[in-house]
Amino acid sequence: MKKTKTPIQKYRTDLPSKKQRSYFQDLCLYSCFVLGVLNSTSAQEEVKEVEYRPFRIGAHLKNMHTWHGSVVHPGAVLASHIEYNSENTKFTFGFWGGASFSTVDVVNSDTEENVPAYYKEVSIYSKYRFSDSFFVEAVSHNNYTGVEERGDDLHYWGYDKTQGYNFVDLSLGYHPIPNALLYFATIINGGSGDYELQDNGRLKNSWTHYFEVSGKVWKNKTSSLSLFAGGAWSFLTNKTFYTTNSGNIINVGATFTRSLAFGSYALPIEVMAMWNPEKELTVLQLDIMIL
Repeated sequence: MKKTKTPIQKYRTDLPSKKQRSYFQDLCLYSCFVLGVLNSTSAQEEVKEVEYRPFRIGAHLKNMHTWHGSVVHPGAVLASHIEYNSENTKFTFGFWGGASFSTVDVVNSDTEENVPAYYKEVSIYSKYRFSDSFFVEAVSHNNYTGVEERGDDLHYWGYDKTQGYNFVDLSLGYHPIPNALLYFATIINGGSGDYELQDNGRLKNSWTHYFEVSGKVWKNKTSSLSLFAGGAWSFLTNKTFYTTNSGNIINVGATFTRSLAFGSYALPIEVMAMWNPEKELTVLQLDIMIL
């Protein structure tokens, strides 16, 4: 009489053989190894993405150079910067420099003749971010264009009121929302002519204030459009650093930014249309970030 297998015997018969168990064990070990390698590679890639780089450099090619509603130089300029950033990204210290391809005329004090001078500037800046919304910044603007050409002695660290090329800006910035900025700056110590000549011959510091509101109003994957408006005034003098008679709106316009792709390289380009009603000045500035 043929015996039938009990349920237990049948179950044991269906179990994998030793050879099969060995195969499954090897497969599991191999899978764990692959997953471990992939996880390690992924972790290394994440570390690379957040790798701390304390120093950064950059370069811009511009058809002109403007600042707070004024044309600093009307011709083409190559500008560059080098800066240090702390690991927590709160502190920045750097140097910004610009040099022109064309000249402007300055008057030589000895000959009283116009002589050509190239635009030259090396400025120092420092910035501290208390949070993503609030920062404080100090900039020493050192524009020594035409200093020697007009017959003056060049003192890079000189901040004499009447020398006319060094001044310091202290500013505060606040982002009420991520795409908007409220910016307030004050020129200190009357540098670079930020003063008013009094009847008694004394020079009274203006401590000119500049306030600007800017914000991004449109964007897509490669482009964005921002609007801005700024004005200058002094509580101490009628004349300000940016205006002739009294405080006024001096900087109104729009900035369009687009990133052009050339293979794996992205080239940011910025075009700014600016109007200064105080000086009845309208310009279109092109700024190409080449580095």
